[in-house]
Amino acid sequence: MDSTGTSDKDGSVEPAPPAPTTRIAIVYHSGYGHTARQAEAVAAGIRQVRGVGVLLLTTDEAQMRWEELNAVQAIVFGAPTYVGAGSASFKAFQEASSNAIMAKGYLWKDKIAAGFTNSGTQSGDKLSTLLQMALFAAQHGMHWVNLDLPPANCSSTGSDEDLNRLGFWLGAAAQSNVDHGPDLAPPEADLATARHLGQRVASVALQFTLGREPALATLAG
Repeated sequence: MDSTGTSDKDGSVEPAPPAPTTRIAIVYHSGYGHTARQAEAVAAGIRQVRGVGVLLLTTDEAQMRWEELNAVQAIVFGAPTYVGAGSASFKAFQEASSNAIMAKGYLWKDKIAAGFTNSGTQSGDKLSTLLQMALFAAQHGMHWVNLDLPPANCSSTGSDEDLNRLGFWLGAAAQSNVDHGPDLAPPEADLATARHLGQRVASVALQFTLGREPALATLAG
């Protein structure tokens, strides 16, 4: 059977699923693999929304694929927090976008944007990195999407297994023990929080693409 459909046991043909109407790129840097796991979790959350596709790029790859980034409806930015800021590799991508995107007419204007970051400590000044990402998106004329989760793990009934256990609003935050490799960190709660961000961005981007009422009907169906 060709790519237009699949054949069932009785010979009937099921139509191929429709191509995504909305595409979301994830552009990230990962120094040791932990933020890469977070990026993959964001991608998994995006894929949970029907009609939305995902493009996962490292910051090095992104700087060779500007045209693909121009074609998506949303971009989620990710970087580890090093010494109170995003990594140098992520900053290099940001600066490269000045000539590649801004100087050519604000090509990312009105795209959806969001962000995530990871560090070795529970706070680790991760908010500084998320603020830098939000300002970066604003400079491109993009619309920032927040996490939309209440802070958790902040009472006697809280748990390290809660979504948003670190209590961030602006984006998804993760904590990776410095003596654990990416096979063990970030913990599942932080990866689930990243999946939530991906799903939320996909839902919002779909609404921007289709209009609110058709998008809500698609999500409900």
